[in-house]
Amino acid sequence: MSGSDQFPMRLNKFISSSGYCSRREADRLIDEGKVMVDGVPAVTGMTVSGENEVTVEGNAVTPFSKSEHIYIAFHKPLGITCTTDPDDPDNIIDYIGFPERIFPIGRLDKNSSGLILLTNDGDIVNRLLRAENGHEKEYEVRVSGRITDPDDFRRKMEGGLPILGTTTLPCKVTITGPHTFRIILTQGLNRQIRRMCEYLGYKVSKLRRIRFMNIELKDLKSGTYRKLTQSELSELLKSTS
Repeated sequence: MSGSDQFPMRLNKFISSSGYCSRREADRLIDEGKVMVDGVPAVTGMTVSGENEVTVEGNAVTPFSKSEHIYIAFHKPLGITCTTDPDDPDNIIDYIGFPERIFPIGRLDKNSSGLILLTNDGDIVNRLLRAENGHEKEYEVRVSGRITDPDDFRRKMEGGLPILGTTTLPCKVTITGPHTFRIILTQGLNRQIRRMCEYLGYKVSKLRRIRFMNIELKDLKSGTYRKLTQSELSELLKSTS
């Protein structure tokens, strides 16, 4: 373990550092009685030392060192679900078939495609998913109807729209054609872009994420993945420190 991961350590961090799941998921598993420490059911908030034996759903877990962490960029095709649930036949983990345990950072709708990151570093998942960090995500969008007044559409989208009982945060929209635009968000409400378009009377027919923070999709082919470059990883980790 690195110097920043000294014991004693909170149990949820211990589990996330093993690559088993995120801290949030670890807390859920603890609450469900699926985590044992030295053969005794764990409790939320407890700490462990390097001498404790921790098992999750019957599997022994041990934190990775930073050098053992995996970070990949994947071009998710349509129809793939961003879940680790093996009961979902379209789950992203079985589709990729990566030789080590990884899990997605955030999610893309099943009917959306594009860039998603996967890792075994539960700590970075926890930091990246904090909404207050305001990390940028960029999408290419196509709507079924012609955008009749592009300036008005852009202004309303950028200014915030009422969905899901709140008003969306300011965003950046660039009209790219009669039916298409790019949008940069700093939040991730459920089906946010689709709901924003529906509020203005449009239906999304194609949605693809092309950037997550400093990581770009570029020419990565659908259904394939690549490891992050060292420069990409350094900038990503710096932004979450």
